[in-house]
Amino acid sequence: MPAKPSTGQPGGDGAAPGSQTLLRGLAILEAVAGGARDLAGLSAVLGTTRSTTHRLAAALVEQRYLTFAPREGYALGPKLLELGFRAQQASPVTRVARPHLERLSAACGDTIHLGVLEEDWALYLDKLPGRRRIEISSRVGERQPVWSTGLGKALILDLDEARWRGFHRLGPARGAHSPDLATWLERMRTYARQGITYDREENEPEVRCVAAPIRDAGGAIVAAFSVSSTVQYMDEVRMEDLTGTVREVARAISRDLGWPG
Repeated sequence: MPAKPSTGQPGGDGAAPGSQTLLRGLAILEAVAGGARDLAGLSAVLGTTRSTTHRLAAALVEQRYLTFAPREGYALGPKLLELGFRAQQASPVTRVARPHLERLSAACGDTIHLGVLEEDWALYLDKLPGRRRIEISSRVGERQPVWSTGLGKALILDLDEARWRGFHRLGPARGAHSPDLATWLERMRTYARQGITYDREENEPEVRCVAAPIRDAGGAIVAAFSVSSTVQYMDEVRMEDLTGTVREVARAISRDLGWPG
């Protein structure tokens, strides 16, 4: 997952004492999520002494936001899983879209992702693995580049070309089929006219997807979903065959969110 740029030392000089402690605690959680496991690593990230870092980490362990095991170090705790699940279920888009996506998953057997635009990234809110014996390397809560993912492209279909240009090549993609800017913009114009987007192995080798935007009552794009599989199951013919189904499911979810169509 692409790392979010640092905004400076947590709890800077302008922060109140209570806010400083809170920000440092959050910075510890982000550091552990990024791979830091011991006090030395956490202290280096926070710029605090080992004793201060230990005190904050111990409080997070006590409240189950972190776990600690000898010789293994710190890891994210079960409390975060609980909160993440509650946040996911509280999202209106996730709650409304889930039954539609479950029916689609049962019908097509492929991996389905639901996501939203978070700053300059596509944030995955939900994932239905599908029935095929393949593994799509994605997870709920991770952020992916907008320009290389079908879901990400669907999220920005209503933006103008100046905004599109800002997304091109923003964030790394592992796929071997990354188009140049002119080709990418031409594809985006076509996607905008059709209301559907593709990922042709741009984000991940051997993985393709078909995606569509989800709209709210005012017609704004508030989310998108994608149907993903490997090229073995997702050749050009099947991508075209899925287009109508994906578009109709997107319309059904949007209608349930109040979109008049």
